[in-house]
Amino acid sequence: MAAPGEQDLSQEQTEKLLQFQDLTGIESMDQCRHTLEQHNWNIEAAVQDRLNEQEGVPSVFNPPPTRPLQVNTADQRLYSYVVSRPQPRGLLGWGYYLIMLPFRFTYYTLLDIFRFALRFFRPDPRSRVTDPIGDIVSFIQLFEEKYGRGHPVFYQGTYSQALNDAKRELRFLLVYLHGDDHQDSDEFCRNTLCRPEVVHFINSRMLFWACSTNKPEGYRVSQALRENTYPFLAMIMLKDRRMTVVGRLEGLIQAEDLTTQLTFIMDSNQTYLVSERLEREERNQTQVLRQQQDEAYLASLRADQEKDRKKREKQEQKRREEEAAYEQMLAEERRQQNLQQEKERRSECLPPEPLPDDPDSVKIIFKMPNDSRVERCFLFTQPLTVIYDFLFSLKESPEKFQIVANFPRRVLPCLPTEERPTPPTLQEAGLARSQVLFVQDLTDD
Repeated sequence: MAAPGEQDLSQEQTEKLLQFQDLTGIESMDQCRHTLEQHNWNIEAAVQDRLNEQEGVPSVFNPPPTRPLQVNTADQRLYSYVVSRPQPRGLLGWGYYLIMLPFRFTYYTLLDIFRFALRFFRPDPRSRVTDPIGDIVSFIQLFEEKYGRGHPVFYQGTYSQALNDAKRELRFLLVYLHGDDHQDSDEFCRNTLCRPEVVHFINSRMLFWACSTNKPEGYRVSQALRENTYPFLAMIMLKDRRMTVVGRLEGLIQAEDLTTQLTFIMDSNQTYLVSERLEREERNQTQVLRQQQDEAYLASLRADQEKDRKKREKQEQKRREEEAAYEQMLAEERRQQNLQQEKERRSECLPPEPLPDDPDSVKIIFKMPNDSRVERCFLFTQPLTVIYDFLFSLKESPEKFQIVANFPRRVLPCLPTEERPTPPTLQEAGLARSQVLFVQDLTDD
């Protein structure tokens, strides 16, 4: 997904924007775009301006290589070592130089004009990087075929990947741009770069990335670093939280001088790496501490949430129990109300009590479960249901009961059943004119 503000960019501008970010290490995409727009999307000019921004890049010309590296004391940040070709000496040399000067000037002027015009009709094929890894692998293979395997360990990745690894590992990155057609490249590779002491020095103290400027990947880096001559070496490191060129070595240089100059550059900038390591360690410790605090906070939060959950569950359980108790109370009230209504209804439906002297009357004494006694007269012709309804209508009667007679002991069939839908009468049940019956409580059964 494109970042905000990239939707209005062309594909070519988007590629330049990503390349510029990789080369400079700037994290803000808006800042990268603003810088490129200031340079009319000329990525080479933008990268060069960015790398040299506030750097002060004046070159220091060393006469003999035996002299120590001169430092730009104005900023103490960029160290440049440029070896110039020997100048003509003597009268004959100066005469030849003055005679060839107009021809040389005309030749290079016309050559520059021709190259400038050729760009409009035939763009440089090196300007489009299609297989950067392939460019690196191809250069390494050609280098080993020509100079052997006794060389510093080449970083087998793109320039952007080398920058990222050097930044992550807080190491120096030495970049070598190989000019295939330059007269000093062959001698530098054979007699300087492949020397055992140089190989050991580079392998043990820095990352080493190299590519030919005839390759698209090398050409792209060349446009960013803007070398003046070959052989060209650039020392890059993490400084002020961005990858910065802190040293440039240009021209043919001997092995001893190379290690001397690189050592001087590294020693002069070692404090920045040490400071960055301390800052990174402090940031890591702060991050670990923050992570531990976050974990402790999350653990406390989870404990509080678990406590709240249990509290809510307990409250919910209590609420359900209270609701269930309330519902049960209402149900009990409705049941008691219905029971009372049923008692009243049966009491109203009872036939009137006959007189004791009625020849068909039966005097029955009921012994209740609470040891109380109840007396009433009934008719022999009345069914046992009348007895049951009478007892059911009494306040002291249980909800469920049965009527038991003695001599012989038997349970009176007062309620209808499937076998006998109509209960028998008192006479059919064998009750005497004066009878004692027992009421047994069946509520708990």
